Amino acid sequence: MSIVAHDLRKHFTHRPAVDGVSFEVRDGEIYGLLGPNGAGKTTTLRMLAGLMRPDSGRALVAGHDMHREQRQAKAALGFTTGTTGLYERLSPTEVLAYFGRLYGLDEQLLSRRIEELTRVLGLGSLLHRRCGSLSTGERQRVSLARALIHDPAVLILDEPTAGLDVLASRFVAGVVREARDRGKAVLLSTHYMAEAELLCDRVGLLHQGRLLWEGSPDELKQQQQARSLEEAFLQLISVGA
Repeated sequence: MSIVAHDLRKHFTHRPAVDGVSFEVRDGEIYGLLGPNGAGKTTTLRMLAGLMRPDSGRALVAGHDMHREQRQAKAALGFTTGTTGLYERLSPTEVLAYFGRLYGLDEQLLSRRIEELTRVLGLGSLLHRRCGSLSTGERQRVSLARALIHDPAVLILDEPTAGLDVLASRFVAGVVREARDRGKAVLLSTHYMAEAELLCDRVGLLHQGRLLWEGSPDELKQQQQARSLEEAFLQLISVGA
């Protein structure tokens, strides 16, 4: 498994934000961590990405323990969130070159990766503008390119379509599917149930820091005799509350 969360726990001011969460994400799979705001999605993803240390439990990325082997784990990881910062005074080209060199890419490979990502993410018209002048959707495309610059085996995406319009959201979804089809393990969080139903191979449903259920969207709908994933989730919450 390329991503393993094992009994992750995190408390803030004596309140459990994440309370014993365990799940696995396979290569070539999109796994959606779903739930309302405050369910513990971002905290879980930040622990898996090495940005926050769990109170207990283990986070593994590409077989590496994120606490004991953080350098190796992060080398295999691409992470982005809606609050991922871009250097406002730099252009996307400069941002990608900077991060590519941090990951140890030589200049020839770096140039090739920037060309590939420019084509895949439609960055051509943005490359030489300052990041501070970009729209929300344009910034998200650059953030995705930054996460993908070193061609990581694992992607963790926190609310990748939050605040985007329909066209930008569809574009991001296409990039996520393409990463899955190339054999990458993709973990994403969202509270857009319709998006998750179309995009995810499996989902885990978080509520009040606990994983209530996991499986395919169709399995959950069948179990709850619901017409949509959103309806199934609401029914499950009412039972587990």
